[in-house]
Amino acid sequence: MAVVLRNMKSLSCIAAVTLRTTLPRVSAAALFHNRHRTDRLALKTKPSSFLSKILFPSVLAVRNYVTKPLIEEIQDRVIQVIRIYDKINAEKTTLLQSLVRKYSEKPPLNLELIEKRVLLVLKLYDKINAEKLTLDSHFMNDLGLDSLDQVEIIMAMEDEFGFEIPDADSERLMRPKEIIQYIADKEDIFD
Repeated sequence: MAVVLRNMKSLSCIAAVTLRTTLPRVSAAALFHNRHRTDRLALKTKPSSFLSKILFPSVLAVRNYVTKPLIEEIQDRVIQVIRIYDKINAEKTTLLQSLVRKYSEKPPLNLELIEKRVLLVLKLYDKINAEKLTLDSHFMNDLGLDSLDQVEIIMAMEDEFGFEIPDADSERLMRPKEIIQYIADKEDIFD
């Protein structure tokens, strides 16, 4: 008895799946075939006649649906879609712009600001006496630094201003005034 019930249950499941999947396809094909048949009949009669409107209302609906839209209608639809798309994109960009942090921009520089920053970095360097430091003081002759100290100063300037100074250029930067002029030239700042 249990075997019979299981077989009946599986048959009912198969029947339900078959009805769900194949029946809509068959009914759609039958409906399509029926509409084409009625369309052929309606073409033999006058479409404006009272009899064809009563007998074949679906044919008239199909005929109205099948007719190609005018170019103006298509252009209007495309323009509406573009407007909606542009509106959505505009909302997204304004939202994203309000959420984006702008840390990548450098602060505006001028010669005074560059001079203050260079002198501050040099004053914070522990081997330089702040009382002897001027714009024209030579690192080795006036301040008593060696070549390794000069390299460390150049590295500190690179960290301060955010760009790399090539070795060929760093060898000739021996005064704070020369460093200020080099940074100003690099950043395209002219007074």
